[in-house]
Amino acid sequence: MTYDIAALRSRFPALAAGIAHFDGPGGTQTPEPVIRAIADTLAQPLSNRGQVTLGEHNAEAAVTGARGAMADLLGADPAGIVFGRSATQLTYDFSRTLAKAWSPGDEVVVTRLDHDADIRPWVQAAAAVGATVRWAEFEPETGELTVDAIRAVLSERTRLVAVTAASNLIGTRPDIPAIARAAHELGALVHVDGVHYAAHTLVDLEALGADFFVCSPYKFLGPHHGVLAARPELLETLRPDKLLPSTDAVPERFELGTLPYEFLAGTTAAVDFLAEHLDPRATGTRRERLAAGFAALEAHEHVLRTRIDKGLAELDGVIVHSRAADRTPTVLLTFENHSTVDAYAFLAERGVQAPSGSFYAVEASRHLGLGDTGGLRVGLAPYNDMEDVDRLLTGLADFLAH
Repeated sequence: MTYDIAALRSRFPALAAGIAHFDGPGGTQTPEPVIRAIADTLAQPLSNRGQVTLGEHNAEAAVTGARGAMADLLGADPAGIVFGRSATQLTYDFSRTLAKAWSPGDEVVVTRLDHDADIRPWVQAAAAVGATVRWAEFEPETGELTVDAIRAVLSERTRLVAVTAASNLIGTRPDIPAIARAAHELGALVHVDGVHYAAHTLVDLEALGADFFVCSPYKFLGPHHGVLAARPELLETLRPDKLLPSTDAVPERFELGTLPYEFLAGTTAAVDFLAEHLDPRATGTRRERLAAGFAALEAHEHVLRTRIDKGLAELDGVIVHSRAADRTPTVLLTFENHSTVDAYAFLAERGVQAPSGSFYAVEASRHLGLGDTGGLRVGLAPYNDMEDVDRLLTGLADFLAH
């Protein structure tokens, strides 16, 4: 296992601007092969999918290639990969489709830890059919969302549990397999928001026990759109609203309108980049190389996160809200006597990008006692190095002394 950070960074044109990016949870910078794949797709003949013209073949290749790539990344079946404009849009679409089978007295479980994109669609879908929403609470002192907290709100009327695999605000990684087992014992489906999780951990859909798993390629070096993975046989049972002439085949029945072929080509390139460059010595299938690469990435991020944690502990007046035992390399900070908005601006002037806010995890921010304001979020991406970390810590020290 090896991680050549210098070689990796050289593939990102945006890094030439000299900015130390700690905004990975909001979206990553784009490597040159992904940029080229998008441009090349647009530069070649392109039309709606088909089997006659060159443009049709190119569109078909973009779609099938991206389904295969995302299946390898998520440990899923290519026939269960659904593309959409965003993870939020896909969650809304599926919440409305699933709610067709709910009735008054049925229950849906959501958590305070989640991004609002995995809360509001379910709350609104439940309200539309008279179903009941049950809230699972995380522990604000530790940031932990336990299996017991989920079990406390499960019942025989539970139809679905919506839960994050990793908090985009404080990084907490709940025990999704245990949560899924508890839900499945009562016959409930499990929808997992994996948008933040998939950027740091190789996903295994079956091992997680997720019935539905959503993620966004732009969180892991790809273009802006959303992906949902599920078992094809489960998708066959769902009847979404769609246009009359649109195909009823799975997974296409869930993809409304023409797909962004250039973005799908970019997604394939992003997955290939992860397989090839996180651990350049890795061999085997794409899935096997991804496994080796993510192991190397997690080791690299652990070193950087340890340095960040140690450096923050040495600064007076810093309050760290990311405390879960198992979490991504994501840290939420507030300050005893300073505004996080001011810290964001101060760091930005010095070429360090660490944003302030609640980042749509408004329920989690409120549960932490931070209202809708949130805090300063520091999140790592594959291209961060120790020099970035040192610039961050120096910038924070200067801000606190300012």
